[in-house]
Amino acid sequence: MNALRGAWRLLRVLAHVLQGLLVLALLFPRRDAVGRQWHIQRWSAGLLKALGLRLTVHQQGTVPPVALIVANHVSWLDIACVHAALPQARFVSKADVRAWPLIGWMVAAAGTLFIERERKRDALRVVHHCAEALKVGDTVAVFPEGTTGEGPTLLPFHANLLQSAVSVDAPLLPLALRYHRPGERFASAAAYVGETSLLQSVWRIVSAPDLAADLTILPAIDTQAMDRRALADLARERVQAALAD
Repeated sequence: MNALRGAWRLLRVLAHVLQGLLVLALLFPRRDAVGRQWHIQRWSAGLLKALGLRLTVHQQGTVPPVALIVANHVSWLDIACVHAALPQARFVSKADVRAWPLIGWMVAAAGTLFIERERKRDALRVVHHCAEALKVGDTVAVFPEGTTGEGPTLLPFHANLLQSAVSVDAPLLPLALRYHRPGERFASAAAYVGETSLLQSVWRIVSAPDLAADLTILPAIDTQAMDRRALADLARERVQAALAD
C-alpha cells in the first residue's frame, strides 16, 4: 500500500514540477514582485499537497514588511513550507543545490542567493548581498544551523549571516518548523540527514502516511545595537523553545 501511495504521489510531484518550470519560463519574466510571490506561494502549497503533506501555520506575532528570517533546518522541504506561508522570502542556500536537476534552476529563478559554506570569503560576499537586499525592501531567509538536523535538538546557530540584519537594523523573524505523523512527534521520514540522497528522501516522504508539518512564526526580534552572536543565541533559544512546546 505504501509503495502504491508513493508511486502515485511521485507522479503528481513530477507533473507539478513540470508545471512550475513552465510558469518560470513563460510567466515569471512578465510578472512584478507581487505576481511572482503569488506564483511562488501557489506552487509551494501545491507541491506540499502533491507530496501528501499537510501544513499548519501558527502565527504568534506580526510579520514585518522587511526582515531576516531564521529557521531550523530539517529537509529540502523546508523552503516549500516557508514559501507556502511567506512567499516574499529570498533564501540563502548552499551552492551545490544549484546543480540539482530541475530544482536547482527553479530555486535560482525564484531569487535564491547561493553560498559556498567552505569558503569564508564567500560568506562575507553573501552577507553583503543579504544586507543590500534587506536595504531595498526584500525579505531574506537563512538556515543558521548551516546543515540539516534530526529535528528535536537544534545545532548551534552560526552568526555570520545574521550580521546582515544587524548592519541595516532589520528585524529578525524566527520560524520553528516541525514535521510529525501519528506516533512520531518528529517524523523520521522528513529528516534529510547523513548519507540520504535526494531521491531517497523524496521516496520516504511520498511513501509516508499522514505526514504533516507545523510552521510557527515567532515574534520578531529587534536587532538594533545587538551583537550578532548574542542574536544567534537568542534566536536559537526561541526556536528550540517553540519546538519543545
